[in-house]
Amino acid sequence: MKKYFSKFLYVISAKKRTIFILLCLFLLISVLDALGIGLVGPFMSLATNPDLVFKSSWLNWGYVNSGFQSTSQYIALLGLGIIIIFGIKSLLYFQVQRYIYDFSLTQQGLLKLRLLHGYLTVNYTYHLNKNSALLIQNIIHETFLFCYSVTLPLLSSAANSVVVSALILLLLKTDFSATASILLMLTLAFAFYNKFKDQMAYWGKEGSESDTEMIRIINHSVGGLKETRVIGCESYFESQMNIQAQRHALTGSLFQVFQSLPRIAIEALLVTFIVCFISVSLVFNQNPQNLISILSIFAVASIRLIPAASQLMSAIGTLRNSSYSLNKLYFDLKELETNKLESIKSIKSLYKSESNVTIGKSTSIQKLNFRNVLILNKINYSYPNVSENALENVSLTLKKGQSIALIGKSGAGKTTLVDVILGLLIPNHGDIRVDGVSIYDNLRSWQNLIGYIPQSIFLMDDTIERNIAFGVLDEQIDSQKLQKAIQTAQLEELISQLPDGIKTAVGERGVRLSGGQRQRIGIARALYHQREILILDEATSALDNETENLISEAIRSLSGTKTLILIAHRLSTVEHCDRIYVLERGRIVKSGNYQEVVLGQTISS
Repeated sequence: MKKYFSKFLYVISAKKRTIFILLCLFLLISVLDALGIGLVGPFMSLATNPDLVFKSSWLNWGYVNSGFQSTSQYIALLGLGIIIIFGIKSLLYFQVQRYIYDFSLTQQGLLKLRLLHGYLTVNYTYHLNKNSALLIQNIIHETFLFCYSVTLPLLSSAANSVVVSALILLLLKTDFSATASILLMLTLAFAFYNKFKDQMAYWGKEGSESDTEMIRIINHSVGGLKETRVIGCESYFESQMNIQAQRHALTGSLFQVFQSLPRIAIEALLVTFIVCFISVSLVFNQNPQNLISILSIFAVASIRLIPAASQLMSAIGTLRNSSYSLNKLYFDLKELETNKLESIKSIKSLYKSESNVTIGKSTSIQKLNFRNVLILNKINYSYPNVSENALENVSLTLKKGQSIALIGKSGAGKTTLVDVILGLLIPNHGDIRVDGVSIYDNLRSWQNLIGYIPQSIFLMDDTIERNIAFGVLDEQIDSQKLQKAIQTAQLEELISQLPDGIKTAVGERGVRLSGGQRQRIGIARALYHQREILILDEATSALDNETENLISEAIRSLSGTKTLILIAHRLSTVEHCDRIYVLERGRIVKSGNYQEVVLGQTISS
């Protein structure tokens, strides 16, 4: 349980002080609970034998100073005091319960933000080995379970532990032997329930894994709806979903049924005890007044003890069932933290590398301004757990306003090199410098200089306007910049034909548009944000010849004003580039202008 609690404290965003205040409130409620219940027995004795008022010094003092003419009125006043104590306790209990739910749901929201921030800012290599279904499930489903199956049960078990402890102390003072019998029965019930702790953890693991699989199946079937329909494999995805749904239903139902056992068992045991206790007392001719007093306390205590004890056992079962979800969140957050630290360490190691004695001397963080030249100096990169370098000693120079092209066969390292330039991958050795300043001094500032246009454009299920001004609030969208980007990307004719113009929704992943139209929106997006350096990764490969020519002409018109880096398979698209680099197995094997690289190869072949 100690490890469980330490993981909980790591995952939760609240301060320990807040949790301590909650525990203090639980203690206060429990004291009031025990006080109120403890007064019920004496009150019942007074109600049946008013002369007891005169046998107690403090009751007699109160009666004399109260001014009442009869003990009945005085006892009624004492009853009102007990009612007030219970009223205060109930009001406090309601407020604490409200605070607990507000606290838990707030923590759920903060945890969602913490995970989303972590996934968005973690090293890019992290996402190369992660399925998006798992990330979605962690943010949506696992945070929900953390709130309702970890935080709430943990706080509930803390509250009920204090209540049960206070009530047992009260009952021990009332009748030791009877309370010892109750404790023995509760211990036996808990021991039986505890035997199934591993099974409850297994049910939680099965439920979580089946949820992940269902999200993955939905992503695959709906995400590839066109292919699913054409191939006719709807039944395949439906059968896969049915298997996971049944798996989830089975483990969920088994756990929920098992959760009802504590209440049933505790109720049966306590009722059995009370009946046996009365029977034994009658057999041994115990004083009826003492019996009424004791039974009053035990009866009222049972009203509170039964739900508190059963809820405590159920909460412990829920905590064990949700241990898999807590572990997922804990290890995921740890991995994100470790990955972030390793990324920082990788950047720092660039400055300590003996092979980079000419770089990394500047440690002051400053805003990057690209005025003259961009230099890649002996870049080496290998993917995690891969011994062979994906890039090896890649060096190139790009002056402001120039355009270069990266060509080569699939797997030559073009995309990896672009990802390094984008700052998504941190090289093992080497540096990238802008006008003599390393981009790793301020990576965010460097990325603010870059516009990226990939082969497959991501479009939100939103309007054309919002997709072009990606990440900009509606009230901050610059209409002049938007219109200029639309013109340059050859989108004017398309938008003029749409009923809602730039307010037209494009559908999920741009399903209502053609491939070429989606690509032009991606180009317009990069142009809208007015970045100094544009990287086009097969940006025109999805376009027809006519559209490609229009876009290529628009791109060529940017030469001199924008610095361009192109990845291309069609050699006709790189003819205008100032310099072409040929990559092979992560190395630059040839470079020069179009005539030297492309035409020279053609002649020699």
